[in-house]
Amino acid sequence: MLPISPQILAALPSVIRRPTRAEWSNDGGQTWHDCGLSDGKISADRTAETRYQADAVLTGVEMSRDEVNTVSTQVRLWQGVVIPRTSVEWIPAGRYKVTGAEVLRTGSVAVELDGLEDELRRAEFPIARVIGPDSARVLTEQLVAEALPGEAVAWRPGVAADTTIPAVFSDGDRWDVLSSSPTGSGSGGIAQAIGAELFFDASGIPTMAPIPTLDDPVVWRIGQGTGGVLVEPATQQSSDGLFNIVAATGDGGGGTEAVGPVVVWDDDPNSLTYAGPDPVNDPLAPQRLGLPWVRLRTMRYSSALLTSVGQAEAAARALLADSLGVQSSLSLTAICNPALEAGDVVEVEVSPGMWERHVIDSLSWSLGGTSMSCTTRTTSRRL
Repeated sequence: MLPISPQILAALPSVIRRPTRAEWSNDGGQTWHDCGLSDGKISADRTAETRYQADAVLTGVEMSRDEVNTVSTQVRLWQGVVIPRTSVEWIPAGRYKVTGAEVLRTGSVAVELDGLEDELRRAEFPIARVIGPDSARVLTEQLVAEALPGEAVAWRPGVAADTTIPAVFSDGDRWDVLSSSPTGSGSGGIAQAIGAELFFDASGIPTMAPIPTLDDPVVWRIGQGTGGVLVEPATQQSSDGLFNIVAATGDGGGGTEAVGPVVVWDDDPNSLTYAGPDPVNDPLAPQRLGLPWVRLRTMRYSSALLTSVGQAEAAARALLADSLGVQSSLSLTAICNPALEAGDVVEVEVSPGMWERHVIDSLSWSLGGTSMSCTTRTTSRRL
């Protein structure tokens, strides 16, 4: 969760004012200029390659070479929160690249905004090149700096930043080398190879973070009833993107020794996605043990960046954690907490007195609004 004072967090249901703010920059964020904001809608989705996206209507600016344009302009949005007897506490609501702009009849400028991942995606290599070998930290910071001079990468605790990444050949873009799809498709980039995810946070800082799991600390409780913050829960289920076995293999080619496959699986007998005690060496165990409900859904993941068994296992466990529970999700509307981030763990009162841990996969809200919508997931357990 983004920084927010404890008194503000505890008093969100009694917020008396929610001011908003916008700024623009044409020099890569060295200088920021205030402007008006008459409307803004924010979405943050950790399952998308661009985490933060927004639409906004800016006032007091022009669409021109020297002000708002789709070539050089970045926009920062802010959500303020005021409770009785306090001043405004400002919380960042994203730093964006302007990807579309239109002058309205009122003279305001409506803009379409994408997070800065888009800058890395567009920064294709002019010619094919070999990257590495070096540590994940050095290579990530180098590739980010090439596309976004002056941007420092934040490394959250738990990320194996000093893992050695072998030399990799690429004729694509820097984003492909750094991080592929969060769903685990493709051969993966540096982030997947170290069991992490790369994104730009609400302040626009490129961030390498561990894959969130339900074992992470709870940052907020979303309860029902008087004084609670839960407005409307709706339980949903889907099997899209669900797998309970991951087999990870590293093979750099060129005669190098292959790593793996290293196989991990859901080994919780109380889980609906339980894969059995050992689906690799004892696949008939469910039949022998009388577990006819066990089903296997396997994902094979191969990357030339996996150079050790330990690294392959870490990558496989991260991919497994990112899938388990996706089939049991909760869509809810709650009092707007602009400090929440996609990937945060919350406790939700799904029915009176029954609390569940959930990982937030996506959230959306209107700047200045009192409510927000979240989509979450939790581990399904057999009762």
